[in-house]
Amino acid sequence: MSGPSVTPPPGTSSGSAPAAKARVGFVGLGSQGAPMARRIVEAGHPTTLWARRPDSLAPFADTAAATAASPAAMAADCDVACVCVVDDAGVEEVVAGADGILAGLAEGGVIVVHSTVHPDTCRRLADLAAARRVAVVDAPVSGGGPAAAEGRLLVMAGGDDDAVERCRPVFATYADPIVHLGPLGSGQLTKLLNNVLFTANLATAAGALSLGRSLGVDPARLAEVVAHGSGASFALERVAAAGGTLDPLAARAGALLQKDARLLAAVAEAADVPAGPALRAADDALDLMDHRR
Repeated sequence: MSGPSVTPPPGTSSGSAPAAKARVGFVGLGSQGAPMARRIVEAGHPTTLWARRPDSLAPFADTAAATAASPAAMAADCDVACVCVVDDAGVEEVVAGADGILAGLAEGGVIVVHSTVHPDTCRRLADLAAARRVAVVDAPVSGGGPAAAEGRLLVMAGGDDDAVERCRPVFATYADPIVHLGPLGSGQLTKLLNNVLFTANLATAAGALSLGRSLGVDPARLAEVVAHGSGASFALERVAAAGGTLDPLAARAGALLQKDARLLAAVAEAADVPAGPALRAADDALDLMDHRR
């Protein structure tokens, strides 16, 4: 009589040896991407990096990471290729350009789009990738560089179940939680909604502090009180830390928040869905930051 079937624990094969870690490629070593890549390297994944600027690679000189001369060359040495560049055009160039990831990634590979872009960008790339038997997962992140360095980024993933699960051990090096939201594009939609809500909250927080000042209530004291009350929000914390103004946020993030509001508005318009009060409030914040949508 045969014995019971035993499922090996995660991270091991049916034998005693641990399962091999995925080989990872990473493009986009900015303030958020660099700590993500470092976490991947430090977790023991064989990692290959590519960057347009050599100085972006310099901080990795003391690590086991390899470097490549092009996205295609990087992809030839990896199973999972992560992209964390700024915008749609950058993602399309890195993935589908003449010397892009698709030119080097082998059949069965996965391209992960960590950038915040239009869902249709991911779908177009997925169509191109499918012809090469490569999967695409959209996995925008939230939390910033410090969260990445501490392994507590939020990953919002969209895509085929199997592809997302193959990427999960890589995501787990820099993220907790990792939320699989549904089919390809759902991660991007969720990130856009999150960012527009944050932008809307900036407008209401700045407006409340300004109104309080006009009525004789010290903005710093008001923010201190509201932080412990039902009106508390992350946006209020950011505005209060900036002295009640949106100017520092405008300089650092105004253009990115404007981009995301435009993307969500375009998605809603194409679906013939009213954008509603969140986008209207976000527009107020963008106007205050001199980044009108």
